[in-house]
Amino acid sequence: MKRNFKSLAVALTSIALSIAGPQAAGQRLVILHTNDTHSNIDTSAAGVGGIVQRKAVIDSVRGAEPNMLLIDAGDAVQGSLYFKFFKGDVEYPLMNMMGYDVRILGNHEFDNGLAQLANYWKDVQGSRLSANYDFTGTPAEGLFSPYVIKEIAGRKVGIMGLNIDPASLIAEECYGGMKYADVVETANRVAAQLRKEGCDLVVAVTHIGYTSDNDKPDDRQLAALSKDIDVIIGGHSHTFVNPATPDATPYWFENADGKPVLVVQTGKNGSYIGEISLDLSDFVQKKIDYKWIPVTDRFAPEAYSKVMLDFLAPYRAGVDSVNSNVIGRNVAAMENGRGAGTFANWAGDFAARYGRQVVDSLRSAGHDLAPLAFGMMNVGGIRMPMPEGDVTEGQILATFPFSNRLRLISLKGADVIATMAIVAPKGGEAVSAEVTVATDSAGNMRQVLIDGRPVDPEKDYVICTIDYIANGNDDMLPMKHHTEIWRDNVEVSLRILDYIKALTAAGVPVMGDVNPRFVVADSQPADNSGCR
Repeated sequence: MKRNFKSLAVALTSIALSIAGPQAAGQRLVILHTNDTHSNIDTSAAGVGGIVQRKAVIDSVRGAEPNMLLIDAGDAVQGSLYFKFFKGDVEYPLMNMMGYDVRILGNHEFDNGLAQLANYWKDVQGSRLSANYDFTGTPAEGLFSPYVIKEIAGRKVGIMGLNIDPASLIAEECYGGMKYADVVETANRVAAQLRKEGCDLVVAVTHIGYTSDNDKPDDRQLAALSKDIDVIIGGHSHTFVNPATPDATPYWFENADGKPVLVVQTGKNGSYIGEISLDLSDFVQKKIDYKWIPVTDRFAPEAYSKVMLDFLAPYRAGVDSVNSNVIGRNVAAMENGRGAGTFANWAGDFAARYGRQVVDSLRSAGHDLAPLAFGMMNVGGIRMPMPEGDVTEGQILATFPFSNRLRLISLKGADVIATMAIVAPKGGEAVSAEVTVATDSAGNMRQVLIDGRPVDPEKDYVICTIDYIANGNDDMLPMKHHTEIWRDNVEVSLRILDYIKALTAAGVPVMGDVNPRFVVADSQPADNSGCR
């Protein structure tokens, strides 16, 4: 289904480079695009990113190109204290100040529920697109259109919005009432309609991922199964599609009719802006060029928008005060992400420690309860790495930004096994040290051990996890079969803050266990009866 059309890419890139010089600006369309900027308002310590810096890049291109479109592919929120504290009061006005022509939803726009989503999106300027979400009967009814047609220099450009299946990704209470339609079927139907309406170029702006770690379609598959789409501008997977490395991240794909489709994405956190340019005078060959522009602090002070800076000042002061409050020290850098990640291990171990305290309290109160088996968090909920050195309050709140709460649950061993079989091929999850998941070299689960013993499919295991996992999200559907024992009424980020403060008071630094919990063991037999 996916193919790396290297020869096609080389040929089309050569065409694009050959026209870049003499092509008149009035005959060129430039599309700037972003995705997954995740509330990264400020420039990093390395001078990368920053929303004011992004506007300086956009303004410099807009000043040189009479035919420019600015498009965002979703997840503009969630990832820093600006969203944690201000819920969108910062990101949405700033996006409007940048002059986006088209915006679509990411999954994190739903994090505070449909009512808040609607409250912010009603003021979003530019076209708000979603072709495969039906908001009828919800607070967001009437806010989104399936597509928009832009007439530029005598040509029609049709742009549609396509969104990811929310099931087991977005908490159900955050999107309840919204209906999802198949993304591939919708894309082909809307693209055909755009052709009927005379569109010379059809662009799909998607938030489904360049790649997918489940059976949901991704941008590459959409390209292969489509017939009338010319360009896919994507988000969600945080993939940096680099035209300099087409073997690693192919950006030309062949559609169902054998025609080329450009598929692009710019990573995450606003570090890059993608730039697509094409010759409006020749839509037979559709000469398309693609490159990326780094967002850095290289601009002179006068290039930055004073309006944006003044707007940001009071919000930034509040964020800075929390970011400067040191609560502990980390002895070695911990990376977030899947695999044998030290930070994932640390988070799983934290859940186990807290869970044991709760179990002990409940047993002391007379409850007949088995000992805690293990703790489990989700790596997708760990939004930032933890560098070596001081740990601040703001850092922890931004790293664990979601309103998750800890739960104590009882789960059958068969469901524990089934859950690990789902997460193992993805690189694992944040489980505590009691757990060892043996896999083959491809990541497929072979056996699950707790405290060195194979999991008994018929036994009930007590687990401390978060509500997002307990509800079966991140594709961990077997977790939904649990029986709830206890739930916390305080956000997990605050529990983690208290834990680090307690460590510091005792003179203990933050330390992560480097030993992997998901290990390759090709020669080890799988003896978990009841595996499924």
